[in-house]
Amino acid sequence: VQLQASGGGLVQAGGSLRLSCAAFDTSLDRYAIGWFRQAPGKKREGVACINRHDGSTEYADSLKGRFTISDDAATNTVYLGMNNLKPEDTAVYTCATAPFDKSWFFRSAWDYEGQGTLVTVSS
Repeated sequence: VQLQASGGGLVQAGGSLRLSCAAFDTSLDRYAIGWFRQAPGKKREGVACINRHDGSTEYADSLKGRFTISDDAATNTVYLGMNNLKPEDTAVYTCATAPFDKSWFFRSAWDYEGQGTLVTVSS
């Protein structure tokens, strides 16, 4: 299983970033794909996930309205659009897979985890 994340970087508060997750294994189609993050000294936090079959999405309550997850089936890439970024969004964002349900936001581990990409939001 390969999940390749990219798109992190340094951005000022109020700015935007878009993360990409290239999912090269078609067997992942039966899973949800999404993101979790981990800030320094904090536990992992589920961010968002998307059901690859019907496009339905779930978001962490605190991130609704600022983050948008989408799936480009033609390129097997899942995107996480992040707007109005805040310093507290600073974290390593990791692309992962797991069943599509609310447990996404209560996990400490996901079924498959890719490498992370660092997002740093300066104040």
